[in-house]
Amino acid sequence: MTADVHRPIRKVAICAPATPLNRHYAEQVTDLAAAEFPGIELQFHEQCFVEKGHFAGSDETRLAALLECANDPDIDAVWFAKGGYGSNRIAARFLEQVGDPARSKLFLGYSDCGTLLGALYRAGIGTPVHAPMPVDIKREGGDVAIRRVLAYLSGNSDGLEPSLPDRPVVAFNLYTLAMLVGTPFMPDLTGHEVYLEEVGEYEYAVDRLLFHVTAQIGNIAGIRLGEVTAVPENDRPFGASAEEIVQDWCRRSGISYLGRAEVGHSSANKIVPFGLEGRTLRA
Repeated sequence: MTADVHRPIRKVAICAPATPLNRHYAEQVTDLAAAEFPGIELQFHEQCFVEKGHFAGSDETRLAALLECANDPDIDAVWFAKGGYGSNRIAARFLEQVGDPARSKLFLGYSDCGTLLGALYRAGIGTPVHAPMPVDIKREGGDVAIRRVLAYLSGNSDGLEPSLPDRPVVAFNLYTLAMLVGTPFMPDLTGHEVYLEEVGEYEYAVDRLLFHVTAQIGNIAGIRLGEVTAVPENDRPFGASAEEIVQDWCRRSGISYLGRAEVGHSSANKIVPFGLEGRTLRA
């Protein structure tokens, strides 16, 4: 039995807790939504386009925009514009200042923004959802990924990860999860299926990350592996594929390996609401 998100999704605020978004991508997403999903109003916060070094503005700028979106009672969902390192730097102050209006909202994103999704899940605030982000419009087939999210917000569940079980799940970038464990933002994943994906890491780095992660989350129901993409070529073969690496660390740690999932850094990235909520939206 899965829970519904009873609040209709009409207004979606978009901010960038980590790195900036190219305005052109925002315009493309806005045009697509206006043409095909007129019932949903997208509001790109101007902070999305601010650049300060690596980040979409200073920590204070990014925090202020995130709080503005989360605490606005007229906003139904907060959609993270883009990943890239940085959301962890504002997570603690965000949780200190986020208000009651956030508790009825969906929060959507993935990659680095999994830090915020995990922190929200631990705190029991809103419904965190692993989902494509506006920046994905730039990918080959990116319009399909954007439609998947907008259709989901409109009440269509076709874009959900097909392997979702009748037990709670989470989905994380492996590197992000490795940085999350042991922090005050790490949720209790007892009994959860954990979906993992990775991008741009050497196979030996995937092995190292799993050494750390599997030692911390042994009370889970199991691991599903999503996409592992853009793997750099090392100076010598590692000798095992990403799936074989995951299977090995599951064996070593006594964690069930549950097979593959359709999550990752590509336009095929499917939607995974955390826990059991958010699988059915009432438009």
